[in-house]
Order: sequence, then C-alpha cells, then structure tokens
Amino acid sequence: MAARVVTLAFDGVNAVRVDVEVQITGGEVAFILVGLGDKAVGESRERVRGAFTGMGLALPHRRIIANLAPADLPKVGSHYDLPVALALMAAMGIVPPDALEGWAAVGELSLDGRIVPVAGALPAAVAAGGLGLGLICPEACGAEAAWAGETRVLAAPSLIALVNHFRGTQMLSPPKPGTMLDAERVPDLRDVKGQENAKRALEIAAAGGHNLSFIGPPGSGKSMMAQRLPGLLPPLTPAELLETSMVHSIAGLIARGQLSRSRPFRAPHHSASMAALTGGGHRAKPGEVSLAHNGVLFLDELPEFGTQALDSLRQPLETGEVVVARANAHVRYPARFQLVAAMHP
Repeated sequence: MAARVVTLAFDGVNAVRVDVEVQITGGEVAFILVGLGDKAVGESRERVRGAFTGMGLALPHRRIIANLAPADLPKVGSHYDLPVALALMAAMGIVPPDALEGWAAVGELSLDGRIVPVAGALPAAVAAGGLGLGLICPEACGAEAAWAGETRVLAAPSLIALVNHFRGTQMLSPPKPGTMLDAERVPDLRDVKGQENAKRALEIAAAGGHNLSFIGPPGSGKSMMAQRLPGLLPPLTPAELLETSMVHSIAGLIARGQLSRSRPFRAPHHSASMAALTGGGHRAKPGEVSLAHNGVLFLDELPEFGTQALDSLRQPLETGEVVVARANAHVRYPARFQLVAAMHP
C-alpha cells in the first residue's frame, strides 16, 4: 500500500493540490520519481537521499517509486522535497501514516536534514486552508505562512524535529505572524519646494487613480515627484494587503514574514525586457507590473523603453491582470497599478 502526503503546485498566486504517493516494492533496487517534474523536482531524489543519510537513516534496499499526481500537471520547484521525504518515512514506518492526514507540506531539504525556506509559503497556506488542511513548512517560512488566518501551520527546522513531533516526544509550537511594518517612512510632498502645478496634478492622480506622465528637462524633479505618489495614497486594505503579499511571496520578496501596508513602488530600468515587465522565465515568475499590484509603476525615461515592452503594458492597464503564456506554462497574475511615466521634451 502506498503512503500519501499532500503538497501544492503553484499556478500564479493560486495553488492546486498534488498528491505525493510513495510505494516500496520488490524488484530492481532504484529510487524512481515520476509525475512530470522539472529538473529541480528530479534532483529531489538525491536531496532526500542525502537528508536521510544526514539523519543516520538508510533507504530500503528495494525499489522505491514516488508519484506526483495528477501526472499530467507540470511540477516545478524544490518544495516537493519535504512531502516526498515524509511520504517515504511513512512508507518505511518511521512516521505513523495517519499522523500526516490533514496536512499539506512544502519545503526544500538540505543534505544534513534541515528544512530550508522556499518561495510561496503564504499562498500555500491560503490554499491549504481552502482544502481544509494544515501546512507543514520550513521554520523560516512559519511567520509568513501564519498570516493565512485560521490555517494550522507547523513550522519545522528539520526532518528530525518533524519525526519527534509526530511521535509525540517533542511537540512544535505554532508560529506567530511576522511584524507589520506600519511605520515605514515613505517620501512625502513636504520635501518638495515649489512645483505647485506638479503637486496639484499628483494630488488629482492620487485621488482619482489616474495614470500620469511628467514631461520636463533633466533636473526638474520628475522622478522626485513620482516617488512621492505612494505617500499620497491610503494604506493597503486587508484584502489588498493579502493580494499584494501573495504576489511578493511567489517572487520570494517577503523577509522574515514581515508585511507592509505601504503601497508598492516599482521603478524598473529602461533596459528592462518584456518578460521583466510582465513576467516570465522558466517558472513564469511575476514581473514588475504584478509586483506593483495595488501600487505604483514608475517608468523613467519612457521613450528609452523598447516598443515591445511598452506594448505589453496594454493588457494589464485595461484588464488589471496579466497572462504569462509560455510553452510550458500559462499563468495569470493580478496587475492593477497606477502608471507614472517621465520623459524629456
């Protein structure tokens, strides 16, 4: 009978359920991992083997098959290490199989058995709560995952700590949410002397949610004025804070579980490509338009940006979201932002 542990695959800021099944059978000695995983998932076998060796455990001298179901869903990332290791330990009888019921797990393993942090702990916790499950995650991600509200979170520093917890010899306490950075200093219009017309335009744009373009010679204060727009906007509402934080979590930009109610301000260089602005890459990560969600996207030296990059902004400006379409991924990210541009006459 196969041991089963639930984990999650990320689809934009959402996550879908993946069942990790491990079966130990007779036949040729091998450790086989199937389920349409990328190279990082395929290398999980060696990380799990090394983590077991670091704990003083040896893999059974039998045929081990680990299946990531559904098999037709592409699996990307190193966070499958922990669920594979837990399912294998359940199949070996090290962890009681029923102890893992009601939990989803994400985490990468080091070769000494430590559980190292991964991106996406907050959306993983939200998705696990939606499935009626708790989340097992690395200790370093516990403060971030704890922001998911009523979802049970178990943050473990190592595989040994998890084994002791499920055996009842050393219980792990639930993590607390990270700090809220309410007092973060943002640039304010009080720093600007003169420029009454520009100030008035900035206030109108902030009040109405309008896009804005500053045109003026070098040194006239275009960038300085644009940097002060987030200070005129109200703090993020709880719903906006969750949306924005989930995007930043996928991008790995949340440190120590600390969230901020300040509006995002993103200012990419004019050499940024279309993929950098809208998102992309092998894992279809969010781009600048999504990282500026519920905030401000500032494009300095607007005419210097590539035509293709500027044309790619049309969809997010019209619909408030961006679809990253690649050969191996089709991902949707939120992208509601105020666009502020600056250029010379």
